[in-house]
Amino acid sequence: MKRIVLVLAVALMTSSIATAQLQEINWMTFEEALAAQKKKPKKILMDVYTNWCGPCKMLDKNTFHNKDVVDYVNENYYAVKFNAEGNSVVNYKDQTFSNPNYKEELKNRRNGVHDLTRFLKVRAYPTIVYIDEKGDVIQPISGYMKPQQIELYLKLFHTDDYKKITTQEDFNTYYKSFKSEFQE
Repeated sequence: MKRIVLVLAVALMTSSIATAQLQEINWMTFEEALAAQKKKPKKILMDVYTNWCGPCKMLDKNTFHNKDVVDYVNENYYAVKFNAEGNSVVNYKDQTFSNPNYKEELKNRRNGVHDLTRFLKVRAYPTIVYIDEKGDVIQPISGYMKPQQIELYLKLFHTDDYKKITTQEDFNTYYKSFKSEFQE
């Protein structure tokens, strides 16, 4: 009897761990997200990262696998992962962007910066670029964020509250009154 209970307990724990690990954001390419916007308008959240960036890996592991973040992003955004030093070719705003200085032997170290990274005004990694339903950049936000920190921006941009904020004082007021609902 004890053995059966033990086996069931282990199976239940393994099942719940596997379910928790299945919490994934539905990542797509930038071009897929732009095409999806034409069918069903949603904002885009673009995670601009590099392969060598430690805080980028922490953001992916700790924040982008948080159940509240996953659920909110999947429901309200098209999510894009973009390697800021990768060698992809991207068409955006009637322009073609590439990384002419990319070197395959440096793919996991510092590499040439992709032209789209520069166009989006990304200056640090990680940076999350928020893009509106028309494909126009709203704002890049740099730095590692925990789930409750990113929640502020996810909701600020999704609800269009950012359009009411015109000064630093307006943002400070918004920030102070914001009530986080995400669990860490």
